[in-house]
Amino acid sequence: MLCIGHRGAAGHEPENTIRSVCRALEMGAGGVEIDVHCLEGEVIVIHDSRLNRTTNGRGRLRRHTLAAVRRLDAGKGERVPLLREVLEAVDRRALLNIELKGRGTAGPVLALLQEYTAHCGWEPSDFLISSFNRAELRQLREAGFPIGILFARSARTFRPLARALGAWSIHVPLAHVTAGLVSRVHADDRKVLVFTVNSREEMERLEKMGVDGIFTDYPNLMPGFAK
Repeated sequence: MLCIGHRGAAGHEPENTIRSVCRALEMGAGGVEIDVHCLEGEVIVIHDSRLNRTTNGRGRLRRHTLAAVRRLDAGKGERVPLLREVLEAVDRRALLNIELKGRGTAGPVLALLQEYTAHCGWEPSDFLISSFNRAELRQLREAGFPIGILFARSARTFRPLARALGAWSIHVPLAHVTAGLVSRVHADDRKVLVFTVNSREEMERLEKMGVDGIFTDYPNLMPGFAK
């Protein structure tokens, strides 16, 4: 079962920062998940559309300049990173799950990933692009990148959408995953990834269920991990 560090290792370090990403890698996570928005044509790594929760800034992200956002403290002196900086930090050591959060994010993300696959040795399979926005996911899938469809609640009706989009994976909340769903998704030749799993007992239960991967704030809790 793949262990994906949620926003890096968000239980240990400020989420969606280089520090958090590196901590997840140090803990042995096989994947790292981050969230992205686009600001002034640059892809930045941050979850919320407002600055208040994760930085010392205030107000809506889009009402600030890129330079102003980059000066903010995202926790422990960390800055809001660029996606490009995360790519350099990960350096193909783990699967990178990029969740598209802001409107119009697919195009700039695609341009950057195509640059890295064409010139920096990355492969499309090094990435997994996820979102609740189906139209944005389609752009990445049509360009040859694996995509994961996020579901806020039950994914019982996943099949028509997953087939239409050519999804590699279905991402479902912990409260809504069942053995029956896992079986149906596998029968459709897709993967089941579950969020957010922060106890070893739940990790062990999901592994027995046949879940393919989990998102966790605490990669060190993954059974078999020594760190």
